[in-house]
Amino acid sequence: MALPSYSLRDPNGMYTFSSRPRPVEIRSKYREPAPEQTQRQYGNIMYDRRVVRGNTFAQHPIPRTDQSDPAKQQAFKRRSIARRQARVHLRTKSPEALQGRQHVDVQTELYLEELSNVIEATDIECQTDEFLDKPATPLFIPAKSGVDVATQIEEGELFDFDLEVQPVLEVLVGKTIEQSLLEVMEEEELACLRTQQRVFQELRNNELAEVQRLQEQDRRRREEKELRVAQQKEALKKERETAEKIAAQAFSQQYLAGLLPSVFTSLRNHGYFYDPVEKDIEVNFLPWLMAEVNDQLKKRFVARELLDTIIYEVSQKRLEEFNRLKTREDSSDP
Repeated sequence: MALPSYSLRDPNGMYTFSSRPRPVEIRSKYREPAPEQTQRQYGNIMYDRRVVRGNTFAQHPIPRTDQSDPAKQQAFKRRSIARRQARVHLRTKSPEALQGRQHVDVQTELYLEELSNVIEATDIECQTDEFLDKPATPLFIPAKSGVDVATQIEEGELFDFDLEVQPVLEVLVGKTIEQSLLEVMEEEELACLRTQQRVFQELRNNELAEVQRLQEQDRRRREEKELRVAQQKEALKKERETAEKIAAQAFSQQYLAGLLPSVFTSLRNHGYFYDPVEKDIEVNFLPWLMAEVNDQLKKRFVARELLDTIIYEVSQKRLEEFNRLKTREDSSDP
C-alpha cells in the first residue's frame, strides 16, 4: 500500500515536499522469468538487428521499397541507374588532354595529405586494476591568521578604455582592410586566371585545328607518295618482265640452234646409238676373257705358292741335315 505524500507552500512562497517514512519492499533474490511471448522483444541493443555494428563508411542506405515485389525493385534499380548516368553526363568535365599527355589528379589544398583507400583503425584496450591504490593525502593548509588589508582604486587609475582600445581598434581595422584587399586581389587573380584559361582554350582549339589540318595534309601526301611508289614499282616490274621475256626468247633461239646435233651426240655418248659387233664384244666376249684370265692368274698364283712351300721345306730339311752333320764332325774331332 502506497503511503501518502504532502507538498506544502510556506507563507514566504517557498515550496517544500515531505513524505511519510515507509518500509523497504521485499524483493526476490533472482529475476522472475519472463512469460512466453509469440514474438521476441529485443531488450538489449547488442542483440537488436536494427543496430549496425562495425564500420559504416562503405555501407549504402537500404531503399524504402517493397522488398516483396520484384517488379518494383527492378523499376527502382532502373531509375537509379538512369539518374546516375544523367548525373554523370551533366557533370562538367575538363578539356581532353593533348596527344601523348594525360590528366592527373592533383591536390590543390594548402596542406597536402596522403590519400588512401585503407581506413586507419586503432584498437585500444583498457583494464582496471584489481585493487585501487590508496588516494593521496590532501595537502595540509594551515589556518588563516592575521588581518586583511584592502586598497581603494578609483575610476581611471588602472585602465582608460578610450586610450587602451585605440591599438585594438587599429589592429582590427588594419586586419579587416588587409583581408578585404586580399579578397579583392584574389578575385582579380581568379578573373585573370579565367581570362588566361579562356585564351589558352582558344589557342589550344586553334592548335588542334592546325594539327588536324597538318595531319590531313601529311596523310594526303603519304597516300600520294605510296600511290606513286606503287605505280613506279608496277612500271619497273613490267619492264623487268619484258626484259626477261626478250632474254628468254634470245636464249631459246640460241639454245635450239645447236640442240639437234647436241642431242644426237649426247645419245651416242650415252650408248643409245652403237655397233652390234662392238656391243657384243664389250658385253659378252670381254667379260668372258677377263674371267678366264683371272682364273689362269689364280691358278698360276696357287702353283707359285705351292712351289715356294716345297722349296722352303726342302731348304729347311737340308739345313737340319747340314747342322746335324756339322755337329757330328765337331764331336768326332779330338
